[in-house]
Amino acid sequence: MLSRDADSLFWLSRYVERAENTARILDVAYRMASMPISYNGVETNEWESALITAGGIDQFRAVHGEATPENVIEFLAFSEANPSSIQCCFDTARQNARSVRSALTSEMWEAINSAWLDLRRYKARSINVEDLPRFLNLVKEASLRYDGSAMRTMLRNDAYWFSRLGLYIERADNTARVLDVKYHVLLPQDAAVGGGIDYYQWAAILRSVSALVSYQWVYHQNLRPWLVADLLILREEMPRSLAACYAALSRHLDDISHRYGTSGSAQRQARATHARLANQNIEDIFQHGLHEFLQEFLAENNRLGHAITNQYLC
Repeated sequence: MLSRDADSLFWLSRYVERAENTARILDVAYRMASMPISYNGVETNEWESALITAGGIDQFRAVHGEATPENVIEFLAFSEANPSSIQCCFDTARQNARSVRSALTSEMWEAINSAWLDLRRYKARSINVEDLPRFLNLVKEASLRYDGSAMRTMLRNDAYWFSRLGLYIERADNTARVLDVKYHVLLPQDAAVGGGIDYYQWAAILRSVSALVSYQWVYHQNLRPWLVADLLILREEMPRSLAACYAALSRHLDDISHRYGTSGSAQRQARATHARLANQNIEDIFQHGLHEFLQEFLAENNRLGHAITNQYLC
């Protein structure tokens, strides 16, 4: 496969996944903003935390002032000043899809193109906070249609594997950011790590990664911060966990190396991170510091993305 085609497939999946992740971040902000604005006397701005989670707080401040619901929704959903807005993600994903049209099945192309058309119709009119859940459901369903089409219709060849690499790099990044930012936003500064965090706030976090029911199946008890972290970091059976993402990354990078007959730094980095996650326990992570662990992971994940680019996509 030509490197430019592999690059387009890699980024096509990354941008579709990023759009879904941004929709999930906005969904959490909407849910939490509907709850009491203070917890133990500590006030938080969930709309601002959505910007921090999405990595767009500095860009937002350059365009807008206060992080009002309307400003944040516009910036994260439609703004052309934000290259990671939902609209921009689908614009770029569609451009990449057009450049590798022959590598996509008709179902995959239809999923991307119809989502792009639906979003442009939404952009033509303003969305208020009350309309937000319907819009976010449309984005999440569009991503699921694309992902389901890829899973059910693509040949298991290098086109499929590069597409999966983009998805799992992006998914791992988002899960780590959601857990890191939300954990520190919700935990009052004078409260102990693992203290009495409000049940409904943690439920909203788990809903953002479709993990609330999974949590109940795995742990059979009320929500505990350290168990939420365990589920989203170490439980490989949880599809959006860091461990699950790196199991998939290692597997697909090995598939590519077997096809091309060579292995490199990308394979070594993915295996090393996967092994580290497989041999960790949540007590050690909390003793080391959850924030520090997640920041190290984000840096490692970014390095793997660069390694894949340098090894295959340049």
